[in-house]
Amino acid sequence: MVQKIWNQILENVDVRQNLSKLRESIKDNKNKEACKKIAQENELVLENLLQSEDAKTRKNTVLLIGDLQLSSMQMCLWRAYEKEETLFVRSSYLIAMQKMDMTALLKPMKAKWQMLSETEVEEINKKHIREEMQELRKLILSIEGIKKHKFIGWQKESEIILLANRRHLETVLAEIKQLPDVSTSDAKLLNAGIRLKTVALEQLMEVRTWQEMLFLVPGMKTCEKDPLKAAETIVSSKLVEFLKERHKGEAPFYFRVEVKMQTASVTNSKKNDSKSEQEKGSLEEKIKFVKKFVAALEEKSKGKFINTTSDYEFEIRMVENKDGKFNVMVKLFTMEDSRFDYRKEVVSSSIRPVNAALLVQLAKEYMVEEARVLDPFCGVGTMLIERQKKIGAATSYGLDIFEEAVEKARRNTENAGQIIHYVNRDSFTFTHEYLFDEIFTNMPFVQGRKTPLEIYEIYEKFFETARKLVKQEGIIVIYTHDKTYVDKLYVKAGFNVLKKCQINVKEDTWLYVMKK
Repeated sequence: MVQKIWNQILENVDVRQNLSKLRESIKDNKNKEACKKIAQENELVLENLLQSEDAKTRKNTVLLIGDLQLSSMQMCLWRAYEKEETLFVRSSYLIAMQKMDMTALLKPMKAKWQMLSETEVEEINKKHIREEMQELRKLILSIEGIKKHKFIGWQKESEIILLANRRHLETVLAEIKQLPDVSTSDAKLLNAGIRLKTVALEQLMEVRTWQEMLFLVPGMKTCEKDPLKAAETIVSSKLVEFLKERHKGEAPFYFRVEVKMQTASVTNSKKNDSKSEQEKGSLEEKIKFVKKFVAALEEKSKGKFINTTSDYEFEIRMVENKDGKFNVMVKLFTMEDSRFDYRKEVVSSSIRPVNAALLVQLAKEYMVEEARVLDPFCGVGTMLIERQKKIGAATSYGLDIFEEAVEKARRNTENAGQIIHYVNRDSFTFTHEYLFDEIFTNMPFVQGRKTPLEIYEIYEKFFETARKLVKQEGIIVIYTHDKTYVDKLYVKAGFNVLKKCQINVKEDTWLYVMKK
């Protein structure tokens, strides 16, 4: 089949169409090897096709050379690329060259990219030039790699927003107030975080209850919900200075974009439309915005900001506000946040470490140093590890019926530099030589094959067993997705509630602190 198609090309029959057929056929590896062998014997034919008067023939030829990775034609491809005048074809050369080692041509590639970035282009041609620049940049990065900057801005005054559990911002702020060098006099509680200025970023890394740290950059705190205007706002802001002051090295800086748009409102005539259709429209709007914004930002910044899907150094976070504009923040991935580095292993039901840390903080006043602590549903150990990081325990035991979870818990605990005793055992049959001062656990919830009835039965057995395992005046701290079960069973089991608070409204999760 491959030979037959090649024969027609050599006979100048339907060349463009046959080149497409070849590209389709070589998706099969056997055909690809046969095609490559014939192509290597007919490189002069391919070189002549690169000079065809038909632009689509040139494009198909270029892409075929790339598909076959004909490295011996590198220089031929580059020369043809430099001569190519049809804009929609030019990026195809670069796509083809990405499949070869083009290191020897790095210098002219970079010169070409710089020239394109400084050239004024008519609006009608911008789309093709942007595509060409993006593919050229990919080619350069495939050779050079991304040279990451080192963060050095720990003492630089920064205006930040610490995203945290919106129902417990006061708890997080109270922790921050305990830090010696962090001023909270001008701290402001927002809907989902805490806004403050500080010169002690490193000390904030001691607080385990905030989720993300975002920076506010002068001149780009808000922008229009228009990709071109948004790019102009960011380029004309202090973002370059902000990044350079906090890192070693010069531009370019590599970024990604995260856009959060409000879901479009549903009109009366559309009330029966499915939610998925509404979400699909919002997603399409978001994708369209991001694509135009990224291209415009790269172009207007003259290469100071480069978009990449991996190895990015910072994120531009754009959140639509009630005025229909974007609130704009920056997240730095160059900052080392090692708070939860121990947690390398997870299972599907694992609690997020930051949530476990918040539970510890909320229950802290009821916990004591040197307590004997038990987690009867320990999973990968996160609850016990976070408790021990905040309040030292005399001994800690974790139980779980899943052997895989127990093994993962042991590895996480070793990473955390702690000693916790894990047992692959059903907690309802567990006995111990002494009673525990405290139970601290994330209760099982409905997922996978577990039914609501099965979960309720687990709660019944839990409270029965807890009475046997916890000493008189002992404490139980539980994180639950099933508040109604707890409310129904704790009195019958002989426990008093000392504290009850909602953790997440959407998930309807709660923290209970109870005393025997």
